[in-house]
Amino acid sequence: MLQRLIQTYLNYLAVERGASEHTLSNYRRDLARYAAFLTQHGIDDIAAVSAQDISAFGVSLHVGDEEHGQLAPSSATRTLVAVRSLHRFALNEDQVTTDVSANLTLPKQGTRLPKALGISQVQAILNVPDRESVAGLRDGALFELLYGTGARISEALGLDVDDFNNARDSGVFRFFGKGRKERIVPLGSYAQAAIDAWLVRGRPTWAAKAKRATPALLLNKFGNRLSRQSAWQLLRTAAQTAGITAEISPHTLRHSFATHLLDGGADVRVVQELLGHASVTTTQLYTLVTVDHLREVFQASHPRAGS
Repeated sequence: MLQRLIQTYLNYLAVERGASEHTLSNYRRDLARYAAFLTQHGIDDIAAVSAQDISAFGVSLHVGDEEHGQLAPSSATRTLVAVRSLHRFALNEDQVTTDVSANLTLPKQGTRLPKALGISQVQAILNVPDRESVAGLRDGALFELLYGTGARISEALGLDVDDFNNARDSGVFRFFGKGRKERIVPLGSYAQAAIDAWLVRGRPTWAAKAKRATPALLLNKFGNRLSRQSAWQLLRTAAQTAGITAEISPHTLRHSFATHLLDGGADVRVVQELLGHASVTTTQLYTLVTVDHLREVFQASHPRAGS
């Protein structure tokens, strides 16, 4: 049961957070050590873990045991970060009712800036799908939806056809993010056109192949709801075709959505609402990645900027 949760979390890191292979390898190793420790103490359910168990695990990292050697302070900290992240994930996924790692104290980590693509790079990806094929219509709808709304991949793949019909009528999507918090995001014309094309010329072909009818908006070729892993692979393949060498994920389009809004003059609090961030502090991270753009505007516009 614990192993299944860890694998689900690693998939989440890869697909939604765009974690690199190096990061995934570290987390896999660190969480395997955590799982082994809990198993030795007769625990195989994340809901059965206590704050004392985590503290005991932290001690074991510094002193080592029969199976594992002593870790350097930086490595022990990294491992505990992975443990805390796993427990937060379990809470968000309703696997537990309380995050027992909430009071775990860790050294302050440096700020990691979100990764975003340039507008031309995003456009190159959007141009990849062949809109004359069923797969291309689906991919075009997926990419336009992610970039046009800033939706998390789980939110986009969780949409049903009725959700889009309601959005088309009202002009806005209603997404339910972390903690089932609702937010409203406008439906842009490009996303609407791409999804309309998919629904009319693509979806019926694959929906007919399903053994059981599904209301899902985005389908795979068997007529079932598109999975996170498949969506990640579709985007990575499109990026490679577009000549983009940077490692990207569906979450990259969410970052790009926010960054391009701020570059275009959107207020940070408006972007906060569109992203569904609980705190504007999280959204303000995106303002840090627009510094180069601001410098270019300053150089081009201010009479005393110099050359």
